[in-house]
Amino acid sequence: MPNLPDAVLWSIPAFVLLTVIEVISVRIRPDEDAAGYETKDAATSVGMGLGSLAFDLLWKIPIVAIYTAIHELTPLRVPVLWWTIPLMLLAQDFFSYWSHRGHHVIRVLWACHVVHHSSRKFNLTTALRQPWTTWTVWPFHVPLIALGVHPAALAFCSSVNLVYQYWIHTERIGKLPRAFEFVFNTPSHHRVHHASQGGYLDRNFGGILIVWDRLFGSFAEETERPVYGLTKNIDTYNPLKVATHEYVSIARDLRRAGSWDERAGRVFRGPGWGPAAGRRSTAVKAVHSRQGGVGRRGAVVR
Repeated sequence: MPNLPDAVLWSIPAFVLLTVIEVISVRIRPDEDAAGYETKDAATSVGMGLGSLAFDLLWKIPIVAIYTAIHELTPLRVPVLWWTIPLMLLAQDFFSYWSHRGHHVIRVLWACHVVHHSSRKFNLTTALRQPWTTWTVWPFHVPLIALGVHPAALAFCSSVNLVYQYWIHTERIGKLPRAFEFVFNTPSHHRVHHASQGGYLDRNFGGILIVWDRLFGSFAEETERPVYGLTKNIDTYNPLKVATHEYVSIARDLRRAGSWDERAGRVFRGPGWGPAAGRRSTAVKAVHSRQGGVGRRGAVVR
């Protein structure tokens, strides 16, 4: 088994230092138009991050077992060498793009990922607002294991990808040089991703690279200032409710559903999907038309 570090754990001191620097910079040179910091919101984000570390350890047990079984069955092997690691990082970033995109357009997957979009602020603590139900992510990376990538190597690549995305959760950095913005995910691109305006919804899914969005038609340039959060924001700082509110909303919609087709749609279609008949569906379609994409819906939680 390759002996590779967990980039997330090694980066925690840097996370703390950079967050402190950002907080100080916001205090010294505030931007009145920026979302800034709010104590309860930042505390919720940190709490979600700490909780995700604990839950990820739990979910790793069955996921590692599945990955290991697949890796044992495949005759292919990708050695961990200085020149294969960049290739594995590239491949992992590609599959992460599709995982991220899938978690925006399939509601049961969105129920996991919505946690990360639930803050109406956008700062380095927002990067820590991670879901507690990441069991929906692993299937997207099965092809890498089947191609011979060792589960430990995949875990390393995933941690590097996650660490990279930490620094792009900030309003303190404007646009970077054009060549860098063309290839890599940046704070400007990721501000678009976290925005709730219609033209920005469900755009810029890239992790390290933004070229996937350019190739597959999901890229949007930052023009107007983003408004962060959900199209219908949640009214809670309770970490448990933040982690589960969309699952609760799905359960509520399933109880109200009038047919099995509607139940399937409530789970596997987009977050804003409604039944084909009736005024509610017409209203939803009209909203989607104005927004230019699948709306990100969050239930109000009190």
